[in-house]
Amino acid sequence: MPPRLPRFARAVPFDILMRIRPPRSHGGRVALALTVVYLAWGSSYLAVHVALESFPPLLLSGLRNVIAGIGLFFLATRRTFVWPTAAEIRNAGIVGTMLICFSSGMLAFGMRSVGTGTAAVMVATVPLFATIISAIAGRPIAKGEWVAVGLGLLGIFILNHGDTSNSSTSGTIVILGAALFWAVGAHLASQLALPADLFLSTALQIGLGGAISTLIALAGGERVGSLGFGSVFAFVYLMFVATMAAYVAYGFLIRHTSPIVASSCMYVNPIVAVALGAVTLGERVTGATYVSTGVILASVALSFWFDRRRAA
Repeated sequence: MPPRLPRFARAVPFDILMRIRPPRSHGGRVALALTVVYLAWGSSYLAVHVALESFPPLLLSGLRNVIAGIGLFFLATRRTFVWPTAAEIRNAGIVGTMLICFSSGMLAFGMRSVGTGTAAVMVATVPLFATIISAIAGRPIAKGEWVAVGLGLLGIFILNHGDTSNSSTSGTIVILGAALFWAVGAHLASQLALPADLFLSTALQIGLGGAISTLIALAGGERVGSLGFGSVFAFVYLMFVATMAAYVAYGFLIRHTSPIVASSCMYVNPIVAVALGAVTLGERVTGATYVSTGVILASVALSFWFDRRRAA
């Protein structure tokens, strides 16, 4: 029998969430998952920008993920629940550390000096890092795929050259590091044994990763500043939409679609982020932004095309 939940976990919001039923067809579920990931993670850059007004970067990443992980764990216990093995918990902690502690934490840190649209474009290099990791792991890489990697790096150079902020160089390096750790975490998630239940697997990854991130942030002296309505609203949005909903949707895509489909969010997110940053924050969209965006998205699309040819 699943463990009995505390009273607050049996509150109405959880009951409402459990009564929500996804589309019955496979295509409908894939479309719903893609929509959630595109919109949630595309808008998360704006939400992080607003939340950073009150939350330090590593603590922001840690708190929202550890709370979301606890919430997803309680949802998992309402389903057909099977306790994970020690190896599965360890593996989930490793993957969560890469995705949450390192990747999300570094992204939030870098966005203190990099605009939302610029950050989203740089994160679009995740598939390119994944190509490099695959080569290191022993998969043969075609020459065209290396051309795609070169295009991506050229796009980053153009983007950074057109950024006039004082800390753009350091912010760019940090965000590129976040993209690299995301690619490493995604690779490990496909190689390590994780719980079969999607909710439980996601809960352990983001919960353990968030807990490690929170502990490091507190040990480093990070503390929450004065809370404003905007930053609190952004934090809640990040916790429920960009973490709980989006990570479950992304996990579904990883399990039930091709890597090309699942990774498509990495080049759709910049379009959403640039549009929201320009409309709501008045971020300047320069010619370098347009050129670098086109070059980076072309490089990602080229790498996906070669991956599709290899699969065929």
